[in-house]
Amino acid sequence: MSKLKQLISREQIARRVEQMGAQIGADIGGPLVFIGVLKGAAIFLSDLIRHVKQDATFDFIGVSSYGAPLKSGPGWDSTGEVRLTKDVDHSLRGKNVLLIEDILDTGLTLSFLKRLLLGHEPKSLRVAVLLDKPSRRKLAVEADYVGFTIGDEFVVGYGLDYADRYRNLPDICVLPNTDFAPDE
Repeated sequence: MSKLKQLISREQIARRVEQMGAQIGADIGGPLVFIGVLKGAAIFLSDLIRHVKQDATFDFIGVSSYGAPLKSGPGWDSTGEVRLTKDVDHSLRGKNVLLIEDILDTGLTLSFLKRLLLGHEPKSLRVAVLLDKPSRRKLAVEADYVGFTIGDEFVVGYGLDYADRYRNLPDICVLPNTDFAPDE
């Protein structure tokens, strides 16, 4: 892990998440249902929900994307195939829903999830992402709330992983090409 380069500190994350929570609370009246995308958004969701003042609850949804390893370094290039691995456990009909995602990259997963959740007939559906990486976008999709916009770097920490590693890091770090052997 010594090769990791810090991109966003835990202090920067904490300040921005607090600001996002205040903005969400001001924008959306009434109770909220946070829907976190497993596994990456779990830490972001738990911090964000504590900064929203109105009544809120949460649930999780799981998806799997298919892709091939990038030739240029760590990560995957999505083929566009996204499948549901876990749906929400409760009805969203008539409720204010906030989808929580760790990173908006190609837009394929977020587009899939928005269509799926709109099928649950919520009163409103908005999206909050911790990180936005617009340089990799394949579909024109945007989030309503964005923590940070980043360049085309593979990042880990604060819930984001590489081969299910590094999720527990408190900062967001860049994983260099030399540090992506998953069997270490």
